[in-house]
Amino acid sequence: MRTCLLTIIWACLSLYVNSTSISRKTVLEMGGEEDSDGAKGGKILKRFKRGWMWNQFFLQEEYTGSDKQYIGKLQSDMDKGDGTLKYILTGDGAGDIFTIDENNGDLHANKRLDREEKAFYTLRATVVNKNTGLKLEPETEFIVKLHDINDNEPKFAKELYTASAPERSNIGTSVTQVTATDADDSMYGNSAKLRYSISQGHPYFSVDPNTGIIRTALGPGEMDREKREHYQVVIEAKDMAGQRGGLTGTTTVNITLTDVNDNPPRFSQSIYQFSVPESIKTGIPVGRINAVDKDLGKNAEMYYSVVSGDGLDMFDVITDKDSQEGIITVLKSLDYEKTRSYTLEIQVQNTQTLDTRFLGYLPTKDMATVRIGIEDVDEPPLFEKASYVMEVKEDAAVGTAVGSVRAMDPDGYNSPVRYSIDRRTDLDRLFNVHSGNGSIFIIRPLDREEAAWHNISVIATEFRHTDKPLQTSWVPVYVRLLDVNDNAPKFASFYETFVCEKTKAGQKIQTVSAVDADDPVGGHKFFFSLAMEGAYRGNFTVKDNGDNTAGVLTRRSSYSQLHKSIYLVPVLITDGDFPMQSSTGTLTVRVCICDREGNMELCNAEAQTSSAGLSTGALVAILLCVIILLMIIVLFAALKRQKKKEPLIISKEDVRDNVVSYNDEGGGEEDTQAFDIGALRNPEAIEESKQRRDIIPSGTLYPPIRRTAIPSRDNADVRDFINQRVQDNDSNPTAPPYDSLATYAYEGTGSVAESLSSLGSASSEGDQDYNYLSDWGPRFRKLADMYGAEDSDLES
Repeated sequence: MRTCLLTIIWACLSLYVNSTSISRKTVLEMGGEEDSDGAKGGKILKRFKRGWMWNQFFLQEEYTGSDKQYIGKLQSDMDKGDGTLKYILTGDGAGDIFTIDENNGDLHANKRLDREEKAFYTLRATVVNKNTGLKLEPETEFIVKLHDINDNEPKFAKELYTASAPERSNIGTSVTQVTATDADDSMYGNSAKLRYSISQGHPYFSVDPNTGIIRTALGPGEMDREKREHYQVVIEAKDMAGQRGGLTGTTTVNITLTDVNDNPPRFSQSIYQFSVPESIKTGIPVGRINAVDKDLGKNAEMYYSVVSGDGLDMFDVITDKDSQEGIITVLKSLDYEKTRSYTLEIQVQNTQTLDTRFLGYLPTKDMATVRIGIEDVDEPPLFEKASYVMEVKEDAAVGTAVGSVRAMDPDGYNSPVRYSIDRRTDLDRLFNVHSGNGSIFIIRPLDREEAAWHNISVIATEFRHTDKPLQTSWVPVYVRLLDVNDNAPKFASFYETFVCEKTKAGQKIQTVSAVDADDPVGGHKFFFSLAMEGAYRGNFTVKDNGDNTAGVLTRRSSYSQLHKSIYLVPVLITDGDFPMQSSTGTLTVRVCICDREGNMELCNAEAQTSSAGLSTGALVAILLCVIILLMIIVLFAALKRQKKKEPLIISKEDVRDNVVSYNDEGGGEEDTQAFDIGALRNPEAIEESKQRRDIIPSGTLYPPIRRTAIPSRDNADVRDFINQRVQDNDSNPTAPPYDSLATYAYEGTGSVAESLSSLGSASSEGDQDYNYLSDWGPRFRKLADMYGAEDSDLES
């Protein structure tokens, strides 16, 4: 009530002040002579009252009346009330929001104004004479300011806040801060002065009334996330400093308690029982155990461990990262016949450090007992070894025992076991096994040189009273064949060499080596010698080098190719193992003609084609050269033996023996017989009439043409001959087409150089003496013998 009374008194005072002109105008004018008090001769000073000046007017916002709201009055001292003055208003909102009575200066507001949109308006006013339009007062600026009323409620920055606080926090722990604003004037009264309060969320949280900071209101024992995790708090902001009658605004704050590691894991049960077959493989899970932790995230992560029990070294436990369960797995193979059950003590604890402030005397770890029963399984026979290695000599007789295997039934039944060989691993059927005692023996001869190792598999089958196979198992058996000296050594390769006709005694012509399929422990040791049955012991000898090689040496200084061209030298090779083995290798030696340096020059054809050291390409090239040389010799001999024939032209000056030129362009592709040049070479040759191949011959239309006899060669003249040929060509209906050309050139009747033809050479007609070839060396001696023999045969 007191506040309302003060507000009414303040409004009345404001209206009174606004309606009054608070200005004065002083005009100083300089007068005449000084008065009798000593102002003689000076100007008289006069003071006038100022009547036109305003600072500001006040207007209350949100006016709800139906009439215009009166603001105040503008009054000029010039206004005498005779209606000659006119008030003019300009500035913000003049004529629209604000109007002035031009006759008396009353100022009104035409609209409802909101201070939150615009707090004040700047206007200007002046007074003019209605008749002359002259300004009677200078333009004066004033302000109309809106007085605020509490018409805006507080508003929060967000309608919904989200915050979190650690569980078990102390009283007064800051959670978050909310902020509200009021659009009213904070400089005027309490319209914008806010106070915060909590309307929902007691007794867990509180709010600071001035700052809006939300804090926890209960102690650590009450703020437990595992009991309650989410809270909804409603905060209220009220203006007028929280007094009655003020406007309010609210917001909601969702607060979540975050987890701390204040709960240890606990097993859901104290004893777990599992059973597994004894045949379970290592690493296979046996079962799962579960522990519960009320915390979240990393605070709920845990790990399990086996701490004691008779199965400490037989089982292990790992943690499932997704479900946080403990998985029990097998570490070693289980055997029902040895141990039928195991007991484990398994411990669980957090991976993160536990906050022990809230545990008191509670343990941070938990224990559980796990009992695992082993189930009996009918297992296959078990061999004493995982694999067997046996040795036997390769010359062992059929039926010889190599070794034995043994398997037994691991079950309590102690069933009998029978053995057999997996024939897929012994396709040649070299071995067999005794079905009762597992003894392995040989059933076919063995050869180490064919296979040094044999890998077979023996099958053990468990039988019971029904003789029906129940369980089987396999074991690998590796049989190694021990070497026996049962192979004779032999040459490492085929050896062939040559010896010169002229050589030196004791000269090495070949080095030989040997190989042996056997594999003695100390390595190979070969001995070489010349075989006793050798027919050429007086020609060659063998020298053992002592390094598993030997050299073949000559025992003579001369050999004759004509007497014997090939020698077969037998070399006896003996190994150094027991029992001693030996063989005879044959070395082929060919006798060849050599130069002074001992390089082979000539051997018989067989030696050349198989000469050691020559490649296939070289042998082919030599053979081609020999064939070409023989062809040349045969051709030369044939030319020599042929009878002399009369030359076509006796005259050495005949041009046909020197130059023959035919410029015949022919009749096209089909004109193959347009001109026969044989007539020019032999004038005595008389051609028969030939039909063209490019036309269809017709015997009725074109009878055969009888040609004139050609003059004999004694009085023949080339020019007459050519003319005759031209005439025959012109009158021949089977001649080539008109676009063909036949040219016969005549170069004269003789030449001072006479004939250069080889046909007239005297050397070609005489007999040739080939004895001089024997002086050209060994390579031409064969030719001299060949042609010399032919001449003697002809003479005889």
